[in-house]
Amino acid sequence: MTDKPAPSKALDLLASKLAASRRASSVPETRQPLDCGHFDITIARDGTWFYRGSPIGRLPLVRLFSTVLRRESDGSYWLQTPAERGRITVEDAPFVAVEVTRRGAGRQQELIFRTNIDDTVAAGAEHPLRVVEHPATAEPNPYILVRNGLEARLNRPVFYELVDLGQEERVGDATLFGVWSKGRFFPLGRLDGAP
Repeated sequence: MTDKPAPSKALDLLASKLAASRRASSVPETRQPLDCGHFDITIARDGTWFYRGSPIGRLPLVRLFSTVLRRESDGSYWLQTPAERGRITVEDAPFVAVEVTRRGAGRQQELIFRTNIDDTVAAGAEHPLRVVEHPATAEPNPYILVRNGLEARLNRPVFYELVDLGQEERVGDATLFGVWSKGRFFPLGRLDGAP
C-alpha cells in the first residue's frame, strides 16, 4: 500500500496564504491574527506532516510551515503569521532529531543534532536535552529544545549514540549517567542502585 499525496491545490493555497501573510509588512504588530480554526494538519510521532490525513511529501513545504509554527503556554500548536493563525495537532514533538554529530571531546565537546526538516542545534544552555520516562513503561523519551518551546524527539538510533557517549557523573547526592555538551551536563538517567 502506498501513501497517497496530500490534496495539492488546497495545501498549495494554504501555503501561499501563510507565506504571503508572513511577508506582509502592512499588518500592525499590535493586531491579533485572525483565528482560522483548525488547519487539519497533524504532525505524527515519527515527524511526518499530514494534511487532511495525507502525508505532505514536499520537504520545502514542510519547512515553510515549520517557520510559522508556534506553541502556546497551554501546550497547543499553531501555524501563525502576523495576519492569521490556525491550530494543528502534534502527536508528540513537532520535530525528530535524526542525527547527532560530536565535535571536540570532554566537557566542552558539542553535540550537534540535525532534525527531520534539516534544522541543526547544538545541545547547550539554549538548547537543553531532557529525558522523560513514560509513566506506564518507564521507557525513556529524549528531547532537545529546537526553538521557542518547540522540541525534537530523539529517534532511537540517535539516543543510542548518546548512550554510547555517556558517562557517570556525580550530581548532588546522586550518580547520574549522561552526556556533556558546551560545558553542560545532561542526565540521560539515574544509574540503578547508585547512591
